[in-house]
Amino acid sequence: MTSRVAVVTGSNKGIGFAIVKELCRQFQGVVYITARDVGRGQDAVASLASEGLTAMFHQLDINDVKSITTAAAYFKEKYGGVDVLVNNAAIAFKVADTTPFPVQAEETLKTNFFATRDMLTHFLPLIKAGGRVVNVSSFVGVRTLNQCSAALQARFRSEDITEEELVGLMQRFIDEAKKDKHKQGGWPETAYGVSKLGLTTLSMILARRLSKERPNDEILLNACCPGWVRTDMAGPKAPKSPEEGAVTPVYLALLPPGAAEPHGKFVSDKEVQTW
Repeated sequence: MTSRVAVVTGSNKGIGFAIVKELCRQFQGVVYITARDVGRGQDAVASLASEGLTAMFHQLDINDVKSITTAAAYFKEKYGGVDVLVNNAAIAFKVADTTPFPVQAEETLKTNFFATRDMLTHFLPLIKAGGRVVNVSSFVGVRTLNQCSAALQARFRSEDITEEELVGLMQRFIDEAKKDKHKQGGWPETAYGVSKLGLTTLSMILARRLSKERPNDEILLNACCPGWVRTDMAGPKAPKSPEEGAVTPVYLALLPPGAAEPHGKFVSDKEVQTW
């Protein structure tokens, strides 16, 4: 029998590492740390081993489609697919960063939305029956949604928005930011917020598609907010530890067999949130 396998992106440090650590303790199967840098990934595996926990490593740069397809082929051949996928890899510019907003918009969405979408495009077909997919999003996405124009809010909340339409809207934000016309276009001044708004909406679209195309496979796909967590990305003043931030993603990754919900939801503190 092929081992069950869990894969966590961007997991050599921070929340991703804390998610892997908890999965090593609770998940009945093999857990993979993935990271762009092989050395850092292997160091993370060694760090867990020093605590008596066993994880494996596979190189994965979500901004490189070839890296994604190579990893997908590996997991398909070795394990016949993936049982748990946690899309955690993300970037954020610091508040004080002087990088021009159009550059921040393009870079942030490139990783947090478009690259994560590439992961889902190549890995969703590999998710086994009973699988769990968790997209680590943010409450900032909800706040950003509420700051968008009424027209944009209506589309993002619509049950009939398509992946293609969503991609078009994310690209529109970047294009309008480059012309300094994003505010006129109905967008707030937060590239990170828009990227997470896009990821949560994408999660809902893909969950509906799974229900339609694979109705008997009992796959659950959700977006979640780990909370404001003390990491390199979020800074030292955040109230939650990485271990506390891992609680909701791990909860969703380990929803019991036969569970029907949550699915296609945005979850924070293990509770479904209003979108």
